[in-house]
Amino acid sequence: MKPTIYDIARLAKVSTATVSKVINNNGKISINTRQRVLKIIEELHYQPNVLASAMKGKLTYQIALLIPDMDNPIYAQYLKSIEASGQGFGFSIVLCSTDNDPEKEAKHITLMRQKQVDGFIIASRFKNTRMLEELLKDEVPVVLFAYEKPELLIDSVTVDDYQGGIIATEHLLALGHRRIGVIAEETFSSNERVRGYLTALQNAGIDPVESLIMYSGHKIDEAEATGGRLLDLAERPSAIFGCNDILAVGSMRAARIRGVAIPEELSVVGFDNTVWCKIIHPELTSVAMPVGDLGQKVMEVIVNKIERGQKINQRIRMFPEIKVRATTSNKQ
Repeated sequence: MKPTIYDIARLAKVSTATVSKVINNNGKISINTRQRVLKIIEELHYQPNVLASAMKGKLTYQIALLIPDMDNPIYAQYLKSIEASGQGFGFSIVLCSTDNDPEKEAKHITLMRQKQVDGFIIASRFKNTRMLEELLKDEVPVVLFAYEKPELLIDSVTVDDYQGGIIATEHLLALGHRRIGVIAEETFSSNERVRGYLTALQNAGIDPVESLIMYSGHKIDEAEATGGRLLDLAERPSAIFGCNDILAVGSMRAARIRGVAIPEELSVVGFDNTVWCKIIHPELTSVAMPVGDLGQKVMEVIVNKIERGQKINQRIRMFPEIKVRATTSNKQ
């Protein structure tokens, strides 16, 4: 049985009115009392009924956006796009950075539900499946962004990662590259991009080489180390497809350390088309997502859920395109 406001009041030895004031962050409450109530709320995983408040017309016009990694510039682009679209719908966006930590994910969701945000947009990676299932069970409006969870009946708005993998690999194949390495992360999106890479090789009549497919952590130093392992193979690849720009830039750093010239000796393609693509030298070829259109669409979906109670689950995919720059050239 879920804990109630009466359980919180009983354990904290305060009135339900005091608990309500703490939850809603109003009224004069002593610091000690507030901390005691908040501690019990966290221990019991108590969550106010956001849906009931919405049904009474008490919308807060706030939507929580959960992102996994502030170091990756793509999330700044996501925030900018979603925030701009949110303003058009009359909603503000509350940013929550989870650092890929399931405990932080749970804490952010608990806190945002206490603050009675009207819904959640969850971007790219989310490890705490239990919390996600709880949101769905409680009929809290939630949409996945640049991320899919096929095993759950949940709305998602993303780019077609599979087609993006095909596009990146076909670009390299067209330049004459046949030994193409790929660096990915252990995420659904990244795995779809690898699946596209494998399809493009198969369509070109090229058997994939297992040693050319490597997985990395999401930090730049981890990407550099993984790129180094690819370049240290006895027969190194002539091209590398990084399943995001950080992985691609890490590969470029590894090449520079080893004196491997880009693009003369190694072509590199990234994914996301972040600001890094024009800062790095040479400028990075990358698969671009229609971030503005994605932000607009995710807001349309979640606002329909919040304001109109939309129940239909949608899985919306948009097509990417490649932005060719200086890191790719014909195989020498």
